[in-house]
Amino acid sequence: MTEKDEKISFTSGKIAGKLLRFAVPVLGALFLQSLYGAVDLLVVGQFGTAADVSAVTTGTMMMQTITFIIAGLAMGTTIQMGQSLGAGKKEKAADIVGTSILFFILLSAAVTLIMVFMTRPFTAIMKTPKEAFEKTVSYVHICSAGTIFITGYNILGSVFRGMGDAKTPLVTVLVSCIANIAGDLVFVAAAGLAAPGAAIATVLSQAMSVVFCITLAKRKGLPFDFTRRNIRWNPKIVASVCKTGIPISLQDGLVTISFLVIAAIINRLGLVASAGVGVAERVCAFIMLVPIAFSQSLSAFVAQNIGAQKFDRARKALACAIAASLVCGVTMGTIAFFRGNFLAMIFSKDDAVISAAHSYLKAYAIDTLFVSFLFCFIGYFNGCGKTAFVMMQGIIGAFCVRIPVSYAMSLGENPTLFRIGLATPSSTFVQILLCAIAFAIVSRSQKKSIGAVSKNG
Repeated sequence: MTEKDEKISFTSGKIAGKLLRFAVPVLGALFLQSLYGAVDLLVVGQFGTAADVSAVTTGTMMMQTITFIIAGLAMGTTIQMGQSLGAGKKEKAADIVGTSILFFILLSAAVTLIMVFMTRPFTAIMKTPKEAFEKTVSYVHICSAGTIFITGYNILGSVFRGMGDAKTPLVTVLVSCIANIAGDLVFVAAAGLAAPGAAIATVLSQAMSVVFCITLAKRKGLPFDFTRRNIRWNPKIVASVCKTGIPISLQDGLVTISFLVIAAIINRLGLVASAGVGVAERVCAFIMLVPIAFSQSLSAFVAQNIGAQKFDRARKALACAIAASLVCGVTMGTIAFFRGNFLAMIFSKDDAVISAAHSYLKAYAIDTLFVSFLFCFIGYFNGCGKTAFVMMQGIIGAFCVRIPVSYAMSLGENPTLFRIGLATPSSTFVQILLCAIAFAIVSRSQKKSIGAVSKNG
């Protein structure tokens, strides 16, 4: 094994050290991505009108849905390529990358075409205020033109993560964020283009991130020979990537829908409750970054070890990830439960809204402990290629527990956001039980597989 191979291999060396070194850049990239949309909204809020703010908010939600779909499918490439590298099948890994590039180019073209004709209907379905309707359509149309760049970044990022490189996606997101801030200042603050200006800045920054990522890829090289001949349509590879990635996309989409339903339930309680949950969700978006980072990192780490038939090493990586995530979960959960009001003050100055947000955050504080287990399990099963199970447990948690419990808690006399918020940790607990059962079944199957190989050998 060469020095270059050693740097990208998760199949040897100390588990905890390699996993943490990989997870930290992933966490950094997630943090920057969370700031990405916040910057657009912040600048537009300072230099635009309320209609511009509404347009950016609504348009961002629509574009994030597209991004989730693409990112979920791209995870299929990460897992398939990681398993191939772990098994030492470098030629197959090159074919996976080449076919994925062609597949995602066609996908981005289809998505762009759909958004050109469907933006107005989607904007109407989301009950966009009349004052912001045309601005929203304009924002989404401009951003849709950059779908090829969203796709490009996600597929390139999936390739780097699949071969164990999390630093390149981090640097790429950093460059994109800096470019986006500069673009917002030019097109929104200086030129006064408001929402359309924010969209232009977003597209240009995404284009720059793709160019930068390609440049780094050429400079660093790949752990396998890759030429234009690898960029060809391979139906079997497309099927494998989709089989792995589509369940992840569906799970993310359906979970997002479940939280929208819960938001609708809470909106019936009044403006303060609605605003309080909105503030709490923004806080939670940052609190949950650590377990999400470990989930994504485990997917790549486990995929390589499953491909190398090192099942025990993959299970040890899961244990390390849970332990590290739990330490952060206890810390963030304690802060959210006892000092959640101070976190809410970052996003609101209204005492009633801050109090409501703190009430909801107390329930989420419990969930920060549970997701330390759940998200790591999800990363492990994704790495094993068991994405259909991941989708199933996500659907069960969302639609059989989270939504019904939220609705039931809202019907009581003087319902509180804390009681309604308990639906989330309740759902997570049920999902953990499902994952524990699946883990036992998968582990037993892996041991039988090793036994069969040893016997035949």
